[in-house]
Amino acid sequence: MMKEIIVGDCILAVCPDFKGAAVYADFVNSSYCAELWKEIELSVSHCREQYTTESLKQIPSIEATRTVYRKLGKDPSRYRPSGEALVRRVLQGKDLYQINTAVDLINLASIEYGYSIGGFDRSKIEGDTLRLGVGRKDEPYEGIGRGMLNIEGLPVYRDKIGGIGTPTSDHERTSLSLDTTQLLAIVNGYDGNALGVMACAQRIADLMGKYTDCMCCDIASF
Repeated sequence: MMKEIIVGDCILAVCPDFKGAAVYADFVNSSYCAELWKEIELSVSHCREQYTTESLKQIPSIEATRTVYRKLGKDPSRYRPSGEALVRRVLQGKDLYQINTAVDLINLASIEYGYSIGGFDRSKIEGDTLRLGVGRKDEPYEGIGRGMLNIEGLPVYRDKIGGIGTPTSDHERTSLSLDTTQLLAIVNGYDGNALGVMACAQRIADLMGKYTDCMCCDIASF
C-alpha cells in the first residue's frame, strides 16, 4: 500500500523547491548478490576517478542537503547526510558496507546520484501517512547502528508513532532486514532537481528488478 507523504511547512520554509520520490516494491531480499557487487565496484572506481573529498561537497545534491542542514541549525560535517557519507567513505579508500541486497543497491544509487535515500520496511511503518518535518529537542530516535541520535534540527520523516528516517540515519524500527518483503525507498531532493530525483528512483527500481526477486515496483513523486 502506498503512503501519503506530506512535506511540512518547516521544510518548505528552508527548501521551497524540495522534490521527493518514493519507490514501493514487493520482493524477496537476499544477504548478498555477487552481480550487484560487481556494479558497485565499478561505480566506486568511477567515483574515485571523478571526485575528491573536497570536490564532493560541490555535487549539487550533496551541497543542497548540507545547505538545508545549516539553515536548520545542524552542522553537516558532524551529522553527515548519508549520501555524502557514502561518497566520502569510498573516496577515503574504504569499502562500502555490505548489509543485504536491498540496502546495498540503495547505497549504490546514493553514491551514483549523491542523494540521501531512506530505505524502510514498509510493513513496519505505522499508519497511512508520512510527514517530513524537523527534529525536536530531546526527541527519542534510535539510528541504525548508532544508538540514540540527537535529531534536533534534522529533517525527519515521522509515521503515526514517531521518526523513522533522517538524511543522516534511518531508525532501527523500520530498518531493512532479510525478512523484509515490502520496501519503501525515499529519494530526498533538496536540490529541487525533479528529473534527477526521478532518475535516482528509477535506478533503484531497475536494480530491484535486476538483483532481487521483485514481484511489483511502483514510483511516486511528491
